Amino acid sequence: MSRTILLLDIERFSDRDDVEQAYLRRMLYDVTDRALETAGIDETLRTRADRGDSVMELIDANAPVTALLRALLTEVPVQLRAMNRMASRSAQMRLRGVVAGGYVAVDDLDGWVGSDLNHACRLLDAALLRAALRERPDDFALCVSDSVYQGVVRHDHPGVPAADFHQVTVGTKNGPLTAWLHGPVPPAGEDHGERGAGEAPGGSGDRPAPAAPAAPETTGTTRDTEDTRNRPAPAAHRGAPAPGPVLDVNGGSVSFGGGYVAGDQHGVSGGRVTGDVVMGSKTDGDRS
Repeated sequence: MSRTILLLDIERFSDRDDVEQAYLRRMLYDVTDRALETAGIDETLRTRADRGDSVMELIDANAPVTALLRALLTEVPVQLRAMNRMASRSAQMRLRGVVAGGYVAVDDLDGWVGSDLNHACRLLDAALLRAALRERPDDFALCVSDSVYQGVVRHDHPGVPAADFHQVTVGTKNGPLTAWLHGPVPPAGEDHGERGAGEAPGGSGDRPAPAAPAAPETTGTTRDTEDTRNRPAPAAHRGAPAPGPVLDVNGGSVSFGGGYVAGDQHGVSGGRVTGDVVMGSKTDGDRS
């Protein structure tokens, strides 16, 4: 059967625990369904296969590929941005996507086979596409096969700007594949490694971590908070930065006028403490 092939894959899926993976899979299906609905491709025009950390859609060849590409370039980034804005770092999702076309056969066990499908899967797993997503600030990286570019993209349809796609060569065990990457191409000859340059650890929703400025010279017993307020917060769970401002104390004592706070304090956030806060010593007298 002649089909349009859509593949979407979650970045760094295996880094998450079972609860996070289950949540991300639900979000992946939701993002995919909304994008296809936006493109006017209903369930009667597509067949889905679950691949764990990714989803594969075989779309009827008569469905509009231009509308599909337009939805992927507009609807998917909007959905990911809205979802990740409200999610914890470990629940954020970034996606690699591939659109290809060709012939696919279905065997007696409802398995899908075919060289065109194999090529699409190799584009999805290509190191270049992985590097492209790691090294860009947005949450989605899309690559299309040469046949999709020649048949659709190069004609510069509204919402699918041909100038934004760049020709790349992807090495595979069966030889090089020509494809077209949307957005910036990672610099050639660099070792991109497992993580992008400056990427913070944590989950696939990570952004490149801002570089910390050099520690300012200090005098006295406390560090100037004006010089440190823009530094990254200390690492918390799974490397995610802790929320709120950071106060560094390097020896000595710190006091703020009016009262005394002692013992472990838990669950305090978003409020304001007035009065004296003394750390390191205890004073007699009234306590408030």
